[in-house]
Amino acid sequence: MPPVLVHIVFTRLSMSKLNKICSGLNWLRSWVDRLLSWILISIVGIMTALVTYQVISRYVFNSPSAVSEVLSRYLFIWLVLLGASFVFGLREHMAITFVKEKLSFKVRTVVEIIIELITAVFAFTVMITGGYSSATRQMWQMDSALQIPMGVIYSVIPIAGGLILFYFVVNEAKLLSALFNHQTESKGES
Repeated sequence: MPPVLVHIVFTRLSMSKLNKICSGLNWLRSWVDRLLSWILISIVGIMTALVTYQVISRYVFNSPSAVSEVLSRYLFIWLVLLGASFVFGLREHMAITFVKEKLSFKVRTVVEIIIELITAVFAFTVMITGGYSSATRQMWQMDSALQIPMGVIYSVIPIAGGLILFYFVVNEAKLLSALFNHQTESKGES
């Protein structure tokens, strides 16, 4: 976000409004985080049970189960995409921070805002728009083992994209608040 645009946003929003927005978003985020973490934990537990069942049925009973193999594969896809959006929200994804750490607070925050914006554009164009299109096109095709539409499996792509956009809004509000607070403190010191 160019500095002029940041200044326009700051002049339109008062500090108290920005803090109220951040407070509301943080409350909503805590609920989304809690729900998403329980979903991810459940997926891992179900996958563990399915893979254990698959191993026992294959090597003990010599009768492998196609359903448990396919379901664990699809659950793994859901785990990866939902987990990636969760980690994006926590801002704990892999990043090379060597150069960014050398920058001043203001420049570093603007770079982080731009990086988040690029990720949000990707999430919207590829994951939400493309993922929704792909999921709806695949609703007629049934999975051979589970007998569910493939579109249900692909639906995790726009869901994860939506979560990334939600976390983008929360993270941007927090970054803008930090930038605004830092600028206010800098003006108070001069």
